[in-house]
Amino acid sequence: MTTHDEVDLALLVRQLRWESDGVLSVTLEDAAGGDLPVWQPGAHVDLHLPGGLVRQYSLSGDPGDRRAWRVAVLREPASRGGSVAVHEQLRAGTVLRARGPRNNFELLESTRYLFVAGGIGITPILPMVRAAERAGADWTLLYGGRTRGSMAFLGELTAYGDKVVTHPQDEAGLLPLGAHLGTPREGTLVYGCGPEPLLQALEAAMPGWPRGSLQLERFRAVEPTAEQLAGDHDFEVEAAASGVTVQVPVGTSIVRALEEAGVFPETSCEEGICGTCETKVVEGEPDHRDSLLSDEEREAGGTMMICVSRCRGRRLVLDL
Repeated sequence: MTTHDEVDLALLVRQLRWESDGVLSVTLEDAAGGDLPVWQPGAHVDLHLPGGLVRQYSLSGDPGDRRAWRVAVLREPASRGGSVAVHEQLRAGTVLRARGPRNNFELLESTRYLFVAGGIGITPILPMVRAAERAGADWTLLYGGRTRGSMAFLGELTAYGDKVVTHPQDEAGLLPLGAHLGTPREGTLVYGCGPEPLLQALEAAMPGWPRGSLQLERFRAVEPTAEQLAGDHDFEVEAAASGVTVQVPVGTSIVRALEEAGVFPETSCEEGICGTCETKVVEGEPDHRDSLLSDEEREAGGTMMICVSRCRGRRLVLDL
């Protein structure tokens, strides 16, 4: 996973615009009128919304534009409140605190890409197809949604012609993943973002592909397995730099246990999907329960997301 230096920002809402049925884009600029930090395709930003909420949104604009950032938010009344805050409380001229950018979904260099987006999952993919096009790469985008009217940014995507395959479910059914992924292709990277059933279908469609071919970004955390939950136990965590040792009982996160002892790690989503709390492991074996790290990073055990992950043994030493 690649991270970049993050900064605290004051962002001014410049414009709100409907991009499809239920999807509102928010164009942001530096409140002081300066240039915004550099970012790369796949990056997101933490926005501090009205009501004290902090939510992560993918940057969907042009990385070359230092004067404006764009995010897009689906109206989800059943959500935890972030989308309702954006849709009902943001106005042009609103100033928001923000932190970022952070990139957990880096676009790796390749000559061939297959991009797969479902619904609002198109947001991190837009800068990727722009970058692939500029680099002269061979690429295809499969883009699905419930209806054509619900699919945001279709107008922008028409510029790429038949490289973009749109697939509204009410017209054509589910995305034809088998037709595009049935035969493993060396040297092709597959990037997917969207609802969990789509991401699980992508994983299931690629058993014979070379390791590392599939890169996913999840908007919601993967739930721990029954086997993981059954193996939960108390363990000890030493915060090496702080000189504090705490007990982490079943049902309590490492973050909460440390906070109760006066150590306050930086956190944001507390679901294992944003990467804010990624912490270096000095000693011990993590029980990874995040939705970010690659298989290789999990096996290496060099870092962990302390908001959700636990310990396989009885003790962890962390660089905190």
